[in-house]
Amino acid sequence: MKRRARQIHHSAVHFRKTAVASIALYAALALTACSSSDGKDEAADESPSVAQSPTSSAPADPKVTAKTEAIAAYGAYWQEMEKLYADPTGKSAHLDQYAASAALKNAEADAKRAHDRGRIYTGSVALTKQTVTKVDASGRIPNATVSSCLDISKWRRVDAKTKKPVSLPANRLTKYLIVSTVEKYPGGWRVTRDEPQGKSC
Repeated sequence: MKRRARQIHHSAVHFRKTAVASIALYAALALTACSSSDGKDEAADESPSVAQSPTSSAPADPKVTAKTEAIAAYGAYWQEMEKLYADPTGKSAHLDQYAASAALKNAEADAKRAHDRGRIYTGSVALTKQTVTKVDASGRIPNATVSSCLDISKWRRVDAKTKKPVSLPANRLTKYLIVSTVEKYPGGWRVTRDEPQGKSC
């Protein structure tokens, strides 16, 4: 009986030691896992963030802007010229929005002479090789000189009533160089001079 009691006591002690060891091992593993997780978080927290620098665009060059706007205004000027010469009443055109000074006066006077003779112009004008040869974007009145090749081969003079073509000189130029001055007014760019050069292009 005494031997049996000692065996039971020994077994109980061994069980308690095993249990304690298991608990200690489990705690150590849990601590390692927590430490590893914490380390990842810290690494993530410590990783450098990439700062997004704000995109900044350089201010537009005033001369480049002036050239672009002057050429656009000159193209719109000729679109209104087509309307002016095509309408005997002159009411459908708004040439004063794109022309001023001598260019406006000369165009309106020439269109009126054609209309008084019973003539109108149909078709369209084409502009090619537009180049700004001179620009002053910082003066009191910003201005630009525009050189273009004007093609009027599809812009036909016809009788206002019959719409039949009116004969024109056979040797007339239908594609010629034209040099124009465009100035910036409070309301926008205006063509102030429009001078054919008498040279084919």
